[in-house]
Amino acid sequence: MYGWIWRHLPGTTWVKALISVVLVLAVVFVLFQWVFPWAEPLLPFNDVTVDQGMAATR
Repeated sequence: MYGWIWRHLPGTTWVKALISVVLVLAVVFVLFQWVFPWAEPLLPFNDVTVDQGMAATR
């Protein structure tokens, strides 16, 4: 897959590298702006269980 993307990018090696960096940054930006905030309520990271009885006796 990465080879296919690399072959289809225009320009020399340096231009391809720059375009690749920009594309990776764009994907990371989209993930942090829209995908992760949308998915956060669906993930169980805040569902924790803490034994309050044991902490009070110490």
